[in-house]
Amino acid sequence: MNRTLLPAVLFLSSVIAIGSAVGDTAATQSLTKNTRPTPLEHSHAGQATSWGLTEQEWSRFEQIQAGPRGFWSPNLDPLTALGVEAETDQERHRYAELQVRLEAKRAERELAYQHAYTAAWAKLFPGLLPIQGMASPSPASSSVAPRPALFVEDQCQPCIAEAQRLQSSDTAFDIYLVGSKGEDERVRTWARQAGIDPARVQRRQITLNHDRGHWFSLGAPRSLPATFQQVNGQWQRLD
Repeated sequence: MNRTLLPAVLFLSSVIAIGSAVGDTAATQSLTKNTRPTPLEHSHAGQATSWGLTEQEWSRFEQIQAGPRGFWSPNLDPLTALGVEAETDQERHRYAELQVRLEAKRAERELAYQHAYTAAWAKLFPGLLPIQGMASPSPASSSVAPRPALFVEDQCQPCIAEAQRLQSSDTAFDIYLVGSKGEDERVRTWARQAGIDPARVQRRQITLNHDRGHWFSLGAPRSLPATFQQVNGQWQRLD
Protein backbone atom coordinates (compact mmCIF):
# COMPACT_ATOMS: atom_id res chain seq x y z
CA MET A 1 0.00 0.00 0.00
CA ASN A 2 1.13 3.52 -0.70
CA ARG A 3 2.68 4.86 2.50
CA THR A 4 1.13 8.27 1.94
CA LEU A 5 -2.36 6.71 2.09
CA LEU A 6 -1.76 4.71 5.30
CA PRO A 7 -2.47 7.50 7.84
CA ALA A 8 -5.70 8.42 6.05
CA VAL A 9 -6.85 4.79 6.03
CA LEU A 10 -6.06 4.36 9.71
CA PHE A 11 -7.90 7.58 10.58
CA LEU A 12 -10.96 6.53 8.58
CA SER A 13 -10.95 3.10 10.26
CA SER A 14 -10.82 4.72 13.72
CA VAL A 15 -13.74 7.01 12.89
CA ILE A 16 -15.81 4.06 11.67
CA ALA A 17 -14.99 2.01 14.81
CA ILE A 18 -15.85 4.88 17.15
CA GLY A 19 -19.09 5.56 15.28
CA SER A 20 -20.03 1.90 15.51
CA ALA A 21 -19.30 1.80 19.24
CA VAL A 22 -21.31 4.95 19.87
CA GLY A 23 -24.17 3.53 17.84
CA ASP A 24 -24.10 0.26 19.80
CA THR A 25 -24.03 2.13 23.12
CA ALA A 26 -26.95 4.37 22.10
CA ALA A 27 -28.94 1.37 20.94
CA THR A 28 -28.25 -0.44 24.22
CA GLN A 29 -29.25 2.63 26.26
CA SER A 30 -32.39 3.07 24.17
CA LEU A 31 -33.35 -0.58 24.64
CA THR A 32 -32.70 -0.38 28.39
CA LYS A 33 -34.68 2.84 28.64
CA ASN A 34 -37.61 1.40 26.73
CA THR A 35 -37.79 -1.67 28.97
CA ARG A 36 -37.84 0.32 32.21
CA PRO A 37 -41.26 1.04 33.81
CA THR A 38 -42.49 4.56 33.16
CA PRO A 39 -43.36 6.88 36.08
CA LEU A 40 -47.04 6.35 35.21
CA GLU A 41 -46.61 2.58 35.51
CA HIS A 42 -44.94 3.04 38.90
CA SER A 43 -47.82 5.30 39.96
CA HIS A 44 -50.45 2.76 38.94
CA ALA A 45 -48.66 -0.03 40.76
CA GLY A 46 -48.44 2.06 43.92
CA GLN A 47 -52.09 3.07 43.76
CA ALA A 48 -53.20 -0.51 43.21
CA THR A 49 -51.14 -1.75 46.15
CA SER A 50 -52.53 0.92 48.49
CA TRP A 51 -56.04 -0.41 47.82
CA GLY A 52 -55.01 -4.06 48.06
CA LEU A 53 -55.52 -4.57 44.32
CA THR A 54 -53.46 -6.03 41.51
CA GLU A 55 -52.40 -3.91 38.54
CA GLN A 56 -54.91 -5.81 36.40
CA GLU A 57 -57.70 -4.92 38.84
CA TRP A 58 -56.61 -1.28 38.79
CA SER A 59 -56.80 -1.29 34.99
CA ARG A 60 -60.28 -2.80 35.27
CA PHE A 61 -61.26 0.03 37.66
CA GLU A 62 -60.05 2.63 35.14
CA GLN A 63 -62.04 0.91 32.39
CA ILE A 64 -65.16 0.97 34.58
CA GLN A 65 -64.79 4.68 35.34
CA ALA A 66 -64.24 5.41 31.63
CA GLY A 67 -67.64 3.87 30.87
CA PRO A 68 -71.22 4.61 31.98
CA ARG A 69 -70.38 4.05 35.66
CA GLY A 70 -68.05 7.02 35.52
CA PHE A 71 -71.02 9.23 34.57
CA TRP A 72 -73.45 7.69 37.04
CA SER A 73 -70.99 7.68 39.95
CA PRO A 74 -67.98 9.85 39.03
CA ASN A 75 -66.36 9.84 42.48
CA LEU A 76 -66.52 6.14 43.35
CA ASP A 77 -63.49 4.68 45.08
CA PRO A 78 -61.81 1.71 43.35
CA LEU A 79 -63.19 -0.97 45.68
CA THR A 80 -66.78 0.22 45.43
CA ALA A 81 -66.55 0.57 41.66
CA LEU A 82 -65.11 -2.91 41.26
CA GLY A 83 -67.59 -4.39 43.72
CA VAL A 84 -70.62 -2.80 42.07
CA GLU A 85 -69.49 -3.95 38.64
CA ALA A 86 -68.27 -7.39 39.80
CA GLU A 87 -69.21 -10.23 37.48
CA THR A 88 -69.22 -13.01 40.09
CA ASP A 89 -70.19 -13.39 43.75
CA GLN A 90 -66.61 -14.33 44.55
CA GLU A 91 -65.31 -11.03 43.16
CA ARG A 92 -68.06 -9.10 44.92
CA HIS A 93 -67.23 -10.65 48.30
CA ARG A 94 -63.49 -10.07 47.77
CA TYR A 95 -63.92 -6.34 47.19
CA ALA A 96 -66.41 -6.02 50.06
CA GLU A 97 -63.95 -7.62 52.48
CA LEU A 98 -61.09 -5.44 51.23
CA GLN A 99 -63.21 -2.34 51.72
CA VAL A 100 -64.32 -3.32 55.22
CA ARG A 101 -60.71 -3.88 56.29
CA LEU A 102 -59.62 -0.57 54.75
CA GLU A 103 -62.51 1.34 56.33
CA ALA A 104 -61.72 -0.17 59.72
CA LYS A 105 -58.12 1.08 59.49
CA ARG A 106 -59.35 4.47 58.31
CA ALA A 107 -61.79 4.75 61.22
CA GLU A 108 -59.07 3.80 63.69
CA ARG A 109 -56.72 6.50 62.34
CA GLU A 110 -59.45 9.15 62.24
CA LEU A 111 -60.57 8.43 65.79
CA ALA A 112 -56.97 8.53 67.02
CA TYR A 113 -56.49 11.89 65.32
CA GLN A 114 -59.82 13.13 66.68
CA HIS A 115 -58.65 12.38 70.23
CA ALA A 116 -55.36 14.16 69.56
CA TYR A 117 -57.20 17.15 68.06
CA THR A 118 -59.56 17.37 71.04
CA ALA A 119 -56.66 17.23 73.49
CA ALA A 120 -54.72 19.89 71.55
CA TRP A 121 -57.73 22.22 71.43
CA ALA A 122 -58.39 21.84 75.16
CA LYS A 123 -54.73 22.58 75.86
CA LEU A 124 -54.32 25.59 73.55
CA PHE A 125 -57.80 27.14 73.76
CA PRO A 126 -59.45 26.05 77.01
CA GLY A 127 -63.01 27.32 77.33
CA LEU A 128 -63.33 28.25 73.66
CA LEU A 129 -65.75 26.19 71.59
CA PRO A 130 -64.12 24.74 68.45
CA ILE A 131 -65.82 25.61 65.16
CA GLN A 132 -65.51 23.26 62.22
CA GLY A 133 -64.94 24.56 58.69
CA MET A 134 -66.06 21.42 56.87
CA ALA A 135 -65.98 21.35 53.06
CA SER A 136 -69.12 19.22 53.10
CA PRO A 137 -71.64 18.27 55.79
CA SER A 138 -69.77 15.12 56.72
CA PRO A 139 -68.06 14.87 60.13
CA ALA A 140 -64.69 13.24 60.64
CA SER A 141 -66.32 10.30 62.37
CA SER A 142 -68.87 9.64 59.61
CA SER A 143 -66.92 6.56 58.58
CA VAL A 144 -67.82 5.02 61.98
CA ALA A 145 -71.53 5.82 62.18
CA PRO A 146 -73.86 8.20 60.33
CA ARG A 147 -74.59 11.35 62.32
CA PRO A 148 -77.57 13.65 61.90
CA ALA A 149 -76.77 17.10 60.50
CA LEU A 150 -79.00 19.80 62.01
CA PHE A 151 -79.32 22.98 59.93
CA VAL A 152 -80.33 26.03 61.97
CA GLU A 153 -80.42 29.83 61.73
CA ASP A 154 -80.41 32.87 64.01
CA GLN A 155 -83.66 34.11 65.58
CA CYS A 156 -85.23 30.66 65.27
CA GLN A 157 -86.77 29.28 68.43
CA PRO A 158 -87.75 25.96 66.77
CA CYS A 159 -84.08 25.55 65.81
CA ILE A 160 -83.01 25.92 69.42
CA ALA A 161 -85.74 23.53 70.56
CA GLU A 162 -84.65 20.86 68.08
CA ALA A 163 -80.99 21.22 69.07
CA GLN A 164 -81.93 20.81 72.73
CA ARG A 165 -84.08 17.77 71.89
CA LEU A 166 -81.22 16.06 70.08
CA GLN A 167 -78.80 16.95 72.86
CA SER A 168 -81.12 15.56 75.56
CA SER A 169 -81.46 12.28 73.63
CA ASP A 170 -77.67 11.84 73.96
CA THR A 171 -77.38 11.74 70.15
CA ALA A 172 -74.08 12.63 68.48
CA PHE A 173 -74.89 15.22 65.82
CA ASP A 174 -73.51 18.15 63.84
CA ILE A 175 -74.96 21.67 63.86
CA TYR A 176 -74.70 23.89 60.75
CA LEU A 177 -75.56 27.56 61.19
CA VAL A 178 -77.05 28.95 57.97
CA GLY A 179 -76.03 32.55 57.33
CA SER A 180 -73.04 32.51 59.69
CA LYS A 181 -70.98 34.43 57.09
CA GLY A 182 -67.94 32.46 58.17
CA GLU A 183 -67.82 34.27 61.54
CA ASP A 184 -66.94 31.87 64.33
CA GLU A 185 -68.39 34.09 67.05
CA ARG A 186 -71.82 33.94 65.42
CA VAL A 187 -71.78 30.16 65.73
CA ARG A 188 -70.53 30.26 69.32
CA THR A 189 -73.18 32.82 70.27
CA TRP A 190 -75.91 30.63 68.77
CA ALA A 191 -74.57 27.59 70.64
CA ARG A 192 -74.62 29.49 73.95
CA GLN A 193 -78.17 30.68 73.34
CA ALA A 194 -79.23 27.11 72.53
CA GLY A 195 -77.61 25.76 75.67
CA ILE A 196 -75.23 23.45 73.82
CA ASP A 197 -73.00 21.60 76.30
CA PRO A 198 -69.39 22.82 75.82
CA ALA A 199 -68.01 19.52 77.13
CA ARG A 200 -69.81 17.59 74.40
CA VAL A 201 -68.49 20.03 71.80
CA GLN A 202 -64.96 19.60 73.14
CA ARG A 203 -65.35 15.82 72.78
CA ARG A 204 -66.86 16.36 69.31
CA GLN A 205 -70.00 14.45 70.22
CA ILE A 206 -71.59 17.65 68.94
CA THR A 207 -69.81 19.75 66.33
CA LEU A 208 -70.46 23.39 65.45
CA ASN A 209 -70.10 24.22 61.76
CA HIS A 210 -70.45 27.02 59.25
CA ASP A 211 -73.09 26.07 56.69
CA ARG A 212 -71.15 27.53 53.73
CA GLY A 213 -74.09 27.12 51.37
CA HIS A 214 -74.75 23.43 52.02
CA TRP A 215 -78.35 24.06 53.02
CA PHE A 216 -79.15 25.59 49.64
CA SER A 217 -77.19 22.94 47.75
CA LEU A 218 -79.42 20.27 49.30
CA GLY A 219 -82.41 21.96 47.69
CA ALA A 220 -84.63 21.50 50.74
CA PRO A 221 -87.92 23.38 50.24
CA ARG A 222 -89.11 23.76 53.82
CA SER A 223 -87.99 26.24 56.46
CA LEU A 224 -85.42 25.62 59.19
CA PRO A 225 -84.67 23.71 61.32
CA ALA A 226 -83.96 20.72 59.13
CA THR A 227 -82.25 17.44 59.95
CA PHE A 228 -80.41 15.34 57.37
CA GLN A 229 -78.42 12.12 57.51
CA GLN A 230 -76.23 10.34 55.01
CA VAL A 231 -77.73 7.06 53.77
CA ASN A 232 -75.63 5.09 51.26
CA GLY A 233 -73.70 8.22 50.37
CA GLN A 234 -76.84 10.31 49.79
CA TRP A 235 -78.24 12.99 52.10
CA GLN A 236 -81.82 12.29 53.17
CA ARG A 237 -84.10 14.47 55.25
CA LEU A 238 -85.17 12.97 58.57
CA ASP A 239 -87.77 15.46 59.81
